[in-house]
Amino acid sequence: MNGTHRAPGQRVAYLRVSSAGQNLARQLEAVGECDQTFTEKQSGKSATDRPQLQALIRHVRRGDHVVVASMDRLARSVIDLNGIVQQITGDPAEHTEQRPRKGASIEFLKERLTFEPGHADPMAAFQLNMMGAFAQFERELIRQRQAEGIAAAKKRGAYKGRPRSLESDQIRSVRNAALAGTPKAQIAREHGISRSTLYRYLEQPPLPLNG
Repeated sequence: MNGTHRAPGQRVAYLRVSSAGQNLARQLEAVGECDQTFTEKQSGKSATDRPQLQALIRHVRRGDHVVVASMDRLARSVIDLNGIVQQITGDPAEHTEQRPRKGASIEFLKERLTFEPGHADPMAAFQLNMMGAFAQFERELIRQRQAEGIAAAKKRGAYKGRPRSLESDQIRSVRNAALAGTPKAQIAREHGISRSTLYRYLEQPPLPLNG
């Protein structure tokens, strides 16, 4: 992916989702057409534990432009954010294997911030720290609200956790009951599942007889 002989000035995207099931469409639309795209499908670990981010840092060189949909896609803490930006934009004359300095620029589209190579500008550093801290605070606030919502739902007896999974014979029983005209609410109640889970099972293809 990072061939030795290539022209500088590539537009390089970094995308990240927390799990393989999450959708990248919004980030892809935000970054637009790029020469190279590095996609990470795992939760927000530190920079050194993300192979695609490390591949991007190895790939970019002076004159390249890195685009990221938002700061929280690149880093989960202000310390990590500063370190990654420094690796991408730092002076290549100071580059080592342990401390990469690639001389590229990086743009955060949601925050509308661009950091040019060698961003020693105090105002740029202040903006990076401020916006990174805000993104970190926003994540913590969302996490806290989710925890409070779950706690409140548990108190009301409305929190069910993950949907219960049924075995193959139970799924057949559910389908037979539905075909026999048993009310859906009764079927769901007898099998300890929600109506939405019941409908999901009813919409699936029929199971093989030996399944």
